[in-house]
Amino acid sequence: MSKPKPPRRMPARQVSELFRRLHELNPRPTTELLYTTPFELLVAVILSAQATDVGVNKATRKLFALANTPQAMLRLGEEELKRHISTIGLFNAKASHIIATCRMLVDQYDGVVPRSREALEALPGVGRKTANVVLNTAFGEPTIAVDTHIFRVANRTGLAPGRTVREVEDRLMQVVPQEYLKDAHHWLILHGRYVCKARKPDCPHCVISDLCAYPHKTPAE
Repeated sequence: MSKPKPPRRMPARQVSELFRRLHELNPRPTTELLYTTPFELLVAVILSAQATDVGVNKATRKLFALANTPQAMLRLGEEELKRHISTIGLFNAKASHIIATCRMLVDQYDGVVPRSREALEALPGVGRKTANVVLNTAFGEPTIAVDTHIFRVANRTGLAPGRTVREVEDRLMQVVPQEYLKDAHHWLILHGRYVCKARKPDCPHCVISDLCAYPHKTPAE
């Protein structure tokens, strides 16, 4: 049995056109997680693993009104934190990670979220993807956090095919034009969430459909 062919790699001129169109459609993209400080964003991203942004926002609206600093979160305590995030999947583990992270932030960084990847990834519950989101969204660094949406879009379109999340991230960092790199993360997530959906991509209303290498485009009804 022959292996399926990998998607055609998108030529550089088409990559530039793809991002030009996404930029034209949404000049200032951002996360749909609600936050006002780097710490709030960090907590929200930790909570968002295997959860929806809508569900996280519903919980953090009340949570951040009570505790939106590491010090306040430690005073709130793990059990009370669990009560506020109990509607979110894996809330027990996430509460434990958030409290441990708050303790590290207070003990090692005076309660300030660090701006280096190494320091962020050393925090409990923070992996490469979470660090990339914080670096990009809170601090404006040109990083790309590859979630399921970006992984799907990058492979399906031929923009940056890869077998693993890290492969896709590395290829995106190579092919995305510099002027679009800071916002590429948000454009691709939003495109995957609302247009290039997993089960039935909305190809007839996709602004980059003619650039996309996906051979099974959804026909117009």
